[in-house]
Amino acid sequence: MTRQEHSKRDSSLDISTESMAELSSKVTKLVTNYLAQVSGYPVFPPTSAGKTFASLDKDFALDGEPLEALLSDLQVILDNSRHNGHPRFFGYVASPANPVGVFADLVASALNSNVTSWRSGPAATEIERAVVRWLGSLVGFRDNASGLLTSGGSIANFTALFVAHRAKSGGSSQSGAEAYGAVGRKGLWDSRAPMTIYASEETHLSIPKAADLMGIGRDQVRLVPCDDRLRIDVAKLRETIAADLKRGLKPFCVVGSAGTVNTGAVDPLNEIAKVAKEFDLWFHVDGAYGAPGALDESKRQLFAGIDQADSLSLDPHKWLYVPLDAGCILFKDEAKHRAAFTAEEADYIKVHERDDEAFAFWDYGPELSRRFRALKIWFTLRYYGVARIAAAIAEDNSLAQYLAQLVESSDDFELLAPVELSICCFRYMPASLRGDEVALNELNTRIMHTVQRGGEAYVSNATIGGKFALRACITNFRTTRADIDKTLEIIRAAAT
Repeated sequence: MTRQEHSKRDSSLDISTESMAELSSKVTKLVTNYLAQVSGYPVFPPTSAGKTFASLDKDFALDGEPLEALLSDLQVILDNSRHNGHPRFFGYVASPANPVGVFADLVASALNSNVTSWRSGPAATEIERAVVRWLGSLVGFRDNASGLLTSGGSIANFTALFVAHRAKSGGSSQSGAEAYGAVGRKGLWDSRAPMTIYASEETHLSIPKAADLMGIGRDQVRLVPCDDRLRIDVAKLRETIAADLKRGLKPFCVVGSAGTVNTGAVDPLNEIAKVAKEFDLWFHVDGAYGAPGALDESKRQLFAGIDQADSLSLDPHKWLYVPLDAGCILFKDEAKHRAAFTAEEADYIKVHERDDEAFAFWDYGPELSRRFRALKIWFTLRYYGVARIAAAIAEDNSLAQYLAQLVESSDDFELLAPVELSICCFRYMPASLRGDEVALNELNTRIMHTVQRGGEAYVSNATIGGKFALRACITNFRTTRADIDKTLEIIRAAAT
C-alpha cells in the first residue's frame, strides 16, 4: 500500500471537487429561485397531514441516490411548506429570512463551530460578543451589555428570570436549595415565603413556563390587569406587590413587555422601573418581538425606560429579518449574569487559557452546544446597514396603521385593540350580527381557518376582552399596501 493510499479512508464522506461544485450550483439555484419566487407560492400549501412524506415515498437509503432525485424531493418539501416569506403571511411574529442572512447561515454551517468558548470558536465567539453589544446599543438598552444569543425568546426569558432569581435570593450556582430560600441564614429568604414574579395579563406564555421550569411554579407568576391600551396597570401592579408583601410573599422580579405578542402593546417601562426600584425588584423587559421597534424614530418614545431594565430579551429572527434561530438575552450587570451559571468545571471543559481567551459561554447560559448564530446577524447588519433595516421596520409599523385605518373606515370590520407597533387586531362584523358575540366569535373563527387554508393570505388570532380577533402581524419587508388591501378582500370573500 502506498503512502497516498494509506492516507485515504474508504468510508470518507468527502466528495470530489467536481461533485461539490455541482451540488453547490444546483442547490444555490434552488434556493435563489425560491427566494425570488416566494411571493408566488400559496402562503399555506394545498396539503394535509402525511401528504409530504407520502409524496416522497422514500425511506433512508442504504446506497446513495442521484442528486437529481434528491433535488426533486427538495422541491416537494418546498411545495408542501408554509411560506413565512410570502408578503401576505401575517400569522405570527416571524419575519422572513433576508437573502444575505440565508447565505451567511450557509457559511456558519460549513464552518460548524460549536460556540461554547473562545477556544472552541475563536472567531465565532468574538463575532457573537460584538453582535450582543451592537444589539444592546441599537435598541437603546446599553452599549456594553453582557449577554449571549439563544434559540429564541423563550430561552432568553428563562435565562433572565433564572439570573434574577439567583441575584435576588442571595443564591449562586453552588448553593443548590439555598438559592430557593431553603435555609434561614441572613441574606436568604425563608422557604415558607414563596418568591413571586409580576407581569401583565398579556405577558408571553414563556414567563409562567420559566417559573415552572425553575421550580417556583406558575402560580407564583402574578398576572396584573391591563389598562384600556392593554398595557400593565402600574397602580394595580404596585397594589398587588404591596398586598403580597403583607401576605408574607417575597416579590423578586417584575416583567415589562416591549411589544406584547397579542397586540404589540408596550408597557410603560419608565413607570415599571420606578416600581421595581421602590420594592427592590429585578426589572426584566420582554422585547422578544418589539424591541427592534425602537429603531423607528416615530415609535422611540414608547421605549423610554428600556435602559432602566436589568435584563432585556429580543429576537433578531422576529424583527431584524434574519433566519431562525436567533434570540438574544442582554444584562446590565455582567457579574450577576455570570454568577448565576458559574460552577466548578468538568475536566473535559476546563479552561487553561487566560484573559479574553478564557471566555466561555457556558458561564453565561444553560447551553453547552451552541451554533454560530451571530454570523447571519453580523452579515445582515453589515450588508444592509442600520438605516435600511430601520426603514423596513418603520414601514411595517406604517402598514399596521394603514390596516387599522381601513378597518375603522369600513362598515363591516371592527378594530379590537390600539395599534402601537406592527400588529393589528380586528374582526369581521356584518350588520346582521352586531351585538351577538357568540355568533361573531364563531364566524371569525371560521373565517380565520378558511383564509389560512385558502393559500392567498394568512392571519392568526387573539382573544381581546372575550372577543375573537383576526390578528395580522406585519414583520415582512416584502409586504406592501396592495397586500393589505388584498387581504381584506380575501377575508370578505371568506366571510361569504
